[in-house]
Amino acid sequence: MRILLAEDEKSMSKALVAILTKNNYAVDAVYDGEEALSYLLTGDYDCAVLDVMMPKMDGFAVLREIRKKGMTLPVMMLTAKAEIDDKVEGLDLGANDYLTKPFESRELLARIRAITRTMTTAADNILRYGNVTLDRAAFEMSTEEGIVRLAAKEFQMMEYLMANPGVLISTERFMDKVWGLDSEADISVVWTNLSYLRRKLTQIHANVKIKVTRNAGYSLEIEE
Repeated sequence: MRILLAEDEKSMSKALVAILTKNNYAVDAVYDGEEALSYLLTGDYDCAVLDVMMPKMDGFAVLREIRKKGMTLPVMMLTAKAEIDDKVEGLDLGANDYLTKPFESRELLARIRAITRTMTTAADNILRYGNVTLDRAAFEMSTEEGIVRLAAKEFQMMEYLMANPGVLISTERFMDKVWGLDSEADISVVWTNLSYLRRKLTQIHANVKIKVTRNAGYSLEIEE
């Protein structure tokens, strides 16, 4: 799952990115409202965490704009204020939740799980294709022959493949979806993680394979 984090306090942003990444979320961090709006309009996010007080454009203005454009992704507002009027304004604009600083990391994670649960119900926590099952809650991939735990990037790539079986996904699309728009990682990380996934599919005797189509991309296919 990819999250956009808009928080102008650099130390707070760095800490939140570390927490979210440790919990297998892919995160893009921005530091002002204009940048947040630009990323949301051009990126592919499953959730946004917006600080209310940001330079250039506040979190309320960002929320107002994305809702005007019909974007329905879950949004959590962060603020140092606890006034009821602020909370009411955010919720009226279409925020899904509101968290007042300071807060515990466990509460943040629980609230993110809660607001994204409408997108991924309990049944959707399990993806299946061929004889392969991907457990989104446990970050495990299994068949009747075995089970393996996936590292964060492996999991995000496999989740993307299994959610789009048979669909060609380019290397650039993987970079955007899994590593983020501003990642400085070399594109070879995509090939490396695909190699790891292929080994793990073989290890559990999967009847699906990651097929490469030259100059086009990769797709998940059932082996004949």
